Amino acid sequence: MTDDTNLAVRLASDLDAHFEELVRAFQDRLYGFALRLTRSPQDAEESAQDTFVRAYRALQRYPADRVATIKLKPWLYQIALNVVRNRVRGAQLTQVAMDAPVADRLAANVREEQPELAIVGAESLDRLGEALKELPERYSTAVVLRHVQGLSYVEAAEALGQPVGTTKSDVHRGLRLLRAALEPELQSLVMGEQYA
Repeated sequence: MTDDTNLAVRLASDLDAHFEELVRAFQDRLYGFALRLTRSPQDAEESAQDTFVRAYRALQRYPADRVATIKLKPWLYQIALNVVRNRVRGAQLTQVAMDAPVADRLAANVREEQPELAIVGAESLDRLGEALKELPERYSTAVVLRHVQGLSYVEAAEALGQPVGTTKSDVHRGLRLLRAALEPELQSLVMGEQYA
């Protein structure tokens, strides 16, 4: 059993005794996710808190056997995504600039999809974050869930409430749009190296 599965079983046996453990395990990840979507530390903090309030209320209503089998990570991300969307109704969601470790993970994942991105330097990580913010919400959210937050395709699909194939397509399309946005910089880097 994974840690999330063990935690779900513990929550099913005694919600009040183990809920703080759930909060500690996910609070930073959910805050970071909400921050990338809202660009506001205050909104992100409130969204993360609201996510845990909603999760607690739902877990109180669920029968113990359902709680024991719940996939906590995608379930919590789905709640967080819905909370953020409800908070900004109609407003366009955008991502906040990424810190270096997050940008490094995303850049590494993009390089796996397209080897020529391996030449992107540290200064281009800022541009990568900017390009991510320019993507349509559908694609940026899928890319952030998969490559920044580290969810599997199955978990990201569950969080987005859509089929796995759609999520894979959205991530692929998002990465393709990122490559297209960064292509001029890649070309200038390649051309600069040829003439150096």
